Amino acid sequence: MWSICKKELNQFFSNLTGYMAIIFFLLINGVFLFVLNDSSIFEFGYAALDKFFELAPWIFIFLLPAITMRSLSDEFKAGTFEILKTKPLSSWQIVFGKYCSILIVLILAILPTVIYIITIKALSAQGGIDAGGILGSYIGLLLLAAVFAAIGLFCSGVTNNAVVAFLISAFSCLVLYFGFNAVSKLAFFTNGLDYYIEMLGIDFHYRSTSRGVLDTRDLIYFMSLIFVFLLGTVKNLHKK
Repeated sequence: MWSICKKELNQFFSNLTGYMAIIFFLLINGVFLFVLNDSSIFEFGYAALDKFFELAPWIFIFLLPAITMRSLSDEFKAGTFEILKTKPLSSWQIVFGKYCSILIVLILAILPTVIYIITIKALSAQGGIDAGGILGSYIGLLLLAAVFAAIGLFCSGVTNNAVVAFLISAFSCLVLYFGFNAVSKLAFFTNGLDYYIEMLGIDFHYRSTSRGVLDTRDLIYFMSLIFVFLLGTVKNLHKK
């Protein structure tokens, strides 16, 4: 499994694509948080990173599919998947190896944003920040990104066309993140069903963890989604 993970990381960072993905994530966040007046944390008036945690999921909706779209589709297109299957590796080990490499890239992308915390704390009039809320938000962001990574890997396994995999993955992430929240606001569901429909979406559980309280229901939700999409990926590999 770790040999697959190492191979994927070497391939990802063997050219500028991997570095550009991380730089793109940091650059977009930096522009919105510190340059644009409408979303600048300087205009927010509070020592908080709420703007960052509101923006990051929307960037991940498009960034994660871009990272994962070639994970399996290129293996199918180039015919290297048959060679990969001759190795003493199970389908689960192949999927977990690729998935772990994606998670490592995500951590490398998120880790530099710690400087935002240092900046906010230094600029705070009282010299303090809501550490609990920020920690919960980071955990929620990692879980959300892990779900998007599982979705992207699954979509990459259903086609040998990387562009198609990107489009399906981005659409699936968008629907699971915001779709249920949008449907719950329809007038037809104002009889109490709106709350339960909203609970089906990632956004509901992401906002819950962002409050700084880790609810087991939120953790079970995220873990269940990750398992379902990874299981679906393994099933697709068996069909291949």
